[in-house]
Amino acid sequence: MRIATFTVLFTLSFGVLAGLSVVDNAYAQGAAKGASGLPLPRFVSLKSRKVNIRIGPSTDYAVSWMYMKAGTPMEIIQEYDNWRRVRDAEGTEGWVNQALLSGERTAIAAPWMRGKGKDVYVNLRRDPQATASVVAKLEPGVMIKINECNGEWCQAEADGTKGWLAQGEIWGAYPGEAFK
Repeated sequence: MRIATFTVLFTLSFGVLAGLSVVDNAYAQGAAKGASGLPLPRFVSLKSRKVNIRIGPSTDYAVSWMYMKAGTPMEIIQEYDNWRRVRDAEGTEGWVNQALLSGERTAIAAPWMRGKGKDVYVNLRRDPQATASVVAKLEPGVMIKINECNGEWCQAEADGTKGWLAQGEIWGAYPGEAFK
């Protein structure tokens, strides 16, 4: 009993020190809301072409990274005043002012499959079903605009081509998440 209690307390303490990463999975289930009243975590995108990511929630903190593409999907994992702690598809985290974020949903096609071979693609289909015809083959890492998700499929657009992708093949929508 004493060892189990210590393990739980140590795990929770470590989670707090590590920026709440231990409880991030609970947030993905809609269990928490930030100071803004919106759910944590949640997906957004970068509004501007150049966005500084800082090591802390203020312009007094150093810039750790600069993103150079508007529309890049980000996951908000924490809120503090007008600052949002975000995570990108590769796991890089930092703070950005909320004014530089947009509610427009974008995603990245299977970023975990990058470098797995020449013939690895994510199929963009005409309809939201596995048997529907393929309208485009997307390389892993391609950024797409998401128009809606039904919990299994997302209606998306990539370079002017519209279609449906399996929701599990993108980074930018949670499993089972539905929105229009």
